Amino acid sequence: MQTNDQFLSDSETIFPKALLDAAAAALEAAKRKGIRLAAAETVTAGLVSSCLTSVSGASQIFDRGYVLYHDSAKATGLGVAEEVSKQHGAVSAEVTKGLAEGLLDNSGAAVTVAITGYAGPGGGNAKNPVGTIYIAAARKDAPLMAERHVFPGSRDNVRLCAVAAAIRLLTKQIEA
Repeated sequence: MQTNDQFLSDSETIFPKALLDAAAAALEAAKRKGIRLAAAETVTAGLVSSCLTSVSGASQIFDRGYVLYHDSAKATGLGVAEEVSKQHGAVSAEVTKGLAEGLLDNSGAAVTVAITGYAGPGGGNAKNPVGTIYIAAARKDAPLMAERHVFPGSRDNVRLCAVAAAIRLLTKQIEA
């Protein structure tokens, strides 16, 4: 591969327009409130952060993103107690909530979103099959919000659906 290849034309984007529109709306809501945002991601491996920062002007609002991919990173990242992961699993509501709350303490953001899950084709279990996604959004002055989803389809479909759900919950937390 040559280093000067162009992978997308000037009119193409990495993310679907609907996701970019949702990201732009989240950033605009945060801008109106004068707050910054941050993301902690496992299953999406930075796609939420990437989608948000695909919007022009995001650098004024998006503080930082963390990718915690290995089970040990999920289990202990951002101050989550290892016992939480041992008791509930690295992919769980409890770990995801801990990541979102821990990110408030480890960033300059006033609102954070965290996401864990199983995109497939492997992973998953009887309680949390492939396609299961946990999302949590934390805010310094509001109750934590959390959701569980099970998305169908390929690994990439699950991950893009997870990005959309994370941005929706982030926006909801911003506007709370």
